[in-house]
Amino acid sequence: MDHTETLTRYTTNFVDELVNNGIEDVVISPGSRSTPLAMTFAENKNIKHWVNMDERSAAFFALGMAKQQRKPVVLVCTSGTAAANYFPAIVEAHYSRVPLLVLTADRPHELRDVGAPQAIEQINLYGNYVKWFHEMALPEGAPVMLDYVRSKAARAVNVAKQGNAGPVHLNFPFREPLVPDFTLPDLWKTGDRGAFHESYEGARGLSAFQVEELNRVISQYEKGLIVCGPQTSPELADVLAELSSKWGVPVLADPLSQLRAGLHDKQNIMESYDAVLKSKKVRDLLNPQFILRFGAMPVSKPYLLFVKEHPEIEHFVVEEHEGYREPAGTPARFINADPVGVCRQLASSQPPAFDKQWLDLWKSMNETAKNQLLVDKESDHLTEGHAVKWLAESIPDNSTIYVGNSMPIRDLDTFFMNSPKQINILGNRGANGIDGITSSALGAAAHGEKVTLLVGDLSFFHDFNGLLLGKQYNIDLTVVMINNNGGGIFSFLPQASHPDHFEAVFGTPLDIDFRHIVKMYQGTYANPDSWNGFSQALTESYQHTGLSVIEINTDRTENVNWHRAKWATVEEHLLRFLEGRL
Repeated sequence: MDHTETLTRYTTNFVDELVNNGIEDVVISPGSRSTPLAMTFAENKNIKHWVNMDERSAAFFALGMAKQQRKPVVLVCTSGTAAANYFPAIVEAHYSRVPLLVLTADRPHELRDVGAPQAIEQINLYGNYVKWFHEMALPEGAPVMLDYVRSKAARAVNVAKQGNAGPVHLNFPFREPLVPDFTLPDLWKTGDRGAFHESYEGARGLSAFQVEELNRVISQYEKGLIVCGPQTSPELADVLAELSSKWGVPVLADPLSQLRAGLHDKQNIMESYDAVLKSKKVRDLLNPQFILRFGAMPVSKPYLLFVKEHPEIEHFVVEEHEGYREPAGTPARFINADPVGVCRQLASSQPPAFDKQWLDLWKSMNETAKNQLLVDKESDHLTEGHAVKWLAESIPDNSTIYVGNSMPIRDLDTFFMNSPKQINILGNRGANGIDGITSSALGAAAHGEKVTLLVGDLSFFHDFNGLLLGKQYNIDLTVVMINNNGGGIFSFLPQASHPDHFEAVFGTPLDIDFRHIVKMYQGTYANPDSWNGFSQALTESYQHTGLSVIEINTDRTENVNWHRAKWATVEEHLLRFLEGRL
């Protein structure tokens, strides 16, 4: 068997086995050394291949797709710094538990550490941010090596999605020539014998004794909270709502919890808890005795402060497999079991006798805060917070909001109210960076889902080269860009009180006319100056194909004052209400 046949059979067996294990999408960044993998993926009709020349954008595109599809997506790049450009998205995938298969091509061993071009140290390149790294053997055509390459393909897929999902990294050294020969016979064996390694993973549950013990501990208390932070399971909402109803306990629902939208019962879902807890005076008046949390730590900083200020609260944190997501540093009991199963087990037990007035108190506070947050929504003055409310009213049912970090996620937390629409809300809250957010939203929209990206001007600018992939594949994406000409979130921080350096170092105004960027990528652009115009632009955007960008212009200083006035009004009404209740 000559070199070309060896190379071809080695790579086709690998790709073939990925198909056997359910892989459907690969994102390829062009390069020479990755030719064997890139051409083999393109040749296989069972995998959809997407080509993105910018590796950083490609990785975030794959991440958004994997998050939306809830299954592994493959990444392929050449050797050298191409692989390094995947790093930010791999870090995000690690912390947000998204399955990615990262395949980096490499120089063969004799060309490493000798000054050869486009050769860097790729062994364990991503360190502890991948669940598994393996340096693949140089291609060989012996039957044992074809079984070897299938074994590694099957293992990579299963490791990526088992337990806490995450990225895996396989490094492929290739010698030249690099072009496979697909005219060879018997290259594809998809489905002939099924997957090389079958894998079955059962849900982790609590024993009857553990459920009884958990109920015994929780039943000591009268006032509790169920908290749900960022998580993506579509099954959790119904069972968690049922548990809340059985217990009579309020649920503090993060905007990424998938609890604020949908057809499940929301009578106990407190969507305005962040606004309620903004006030230190209000936080001091509230005294829950226990918190049962699902998902990651909520976005809300007031909630984090609340937890830190009340170290006497007993914490129970449900983690499906493993992990230590408890940044408050408070003592906690970790429940390593399937969250859906935990809810069902607790709901089927004898409900504890909790204080009903506690639930009524939270419902009243939630309604009070919500009313004040929305009191001037009908004004035609464009504000960052109410852009979320108008977006929630206009967005189609059965669609996705992909939200950027910094101010957009916080405004979504404050102003996205409970809705019967079935809306999936996603964000990159693993490492909380602004990089790659547009590419992630495009990845989430790649298979035809209606996706609306809510993003700030800095984040949009930071990743506008990701729009090329949207143009090439005609991906429908509505972008609502809040343009306050810089880093708006810094205006809320202590740095803003140092005007000598604030604008240059933190404010970082762009002074860019974004309509030219949108035009460059053949998108449609709107810049409404009223809420009716915004609503109309949103409605029209969902009728367009390709990219639609709606720019909302605001003023950073005015925005800070508007938000603070809102919070002060909420605090005033809450304290007035609480004085008569506590």
